[in-house]
Amino acid sequence: MRLHVVDHPLVAHKLTVLRDVGTDSPTFRRLTDELVTLLAYEATRGVRVEAHDIVTPVAPTTGVHLSAPKPLVVPILRAGLGMLDGMTRLVPTAEVGFLGMIRDEETLKASTYANRLPESLTGRQVFLLDPMLATGGTLAAAMHFVFDRGADDVTAICLLAAPEGIAAVEAEFGAEAPVTIVTAALDERLNEHGYIVPGLGDAGDRLYGVV
Repeated sequence: MRLHVVDHPLVAHKLTVLRDVGTDSPTFRRLTDELVTLLAYEATRGVRVEAHDIVTPVAPTTGVHLSAPKPLVVPILRAGLGMLDGMTRLVPTAEVGFLGMIRDEETLKASTYANRLPESLTGRQVFLLDPMLATGGTLAAAMHFVFDRGADDVTAICLLAAPEGIAAVEAEFGAEAPVTIVTAALDERLNEHGYIVPGLGDAGDRLYGVV
């Protein structure tokens, strides 16, 4: 498993505004979108490409384009949906699936309530979008879901991560697993309610309001 904490002043700046309790939902949504695009740039460094011959206005040359099958982007509902536009802006030809997961607030265990994914993900690179890697239960369950369908490489893009969540995912899959976690910051810890500290609160509520 690989962890990449993106160290960039624009990432740090946008994350600081996201953390601020005074940031309203429209601003939070816009900054999430911008921040995800920056994170996606780092997360796609290992995206698979193949040689592609073209002709420029001057001469023939060989470049690259994305290999088949196309990458699959999967936001984990509901909060992950707020990250989708930022990701697909960078990789517009990627296919998109959806995975609905919910965490029991008492047991902190995750369960799947909906999915819109191909039955076979054999040979696919999958990019999971989930704002908060807290206990790691939801993300680990989502990873198992796509690996069970044949995915052979999974990258999770998270706005924030807690050490406990990172440790839980690594314990679940092992250090050599084809798993990458890309995040804007590794925070201090989880509190007694399973929230990341200092964190930014409930990402879903801050994106869409309390429902």
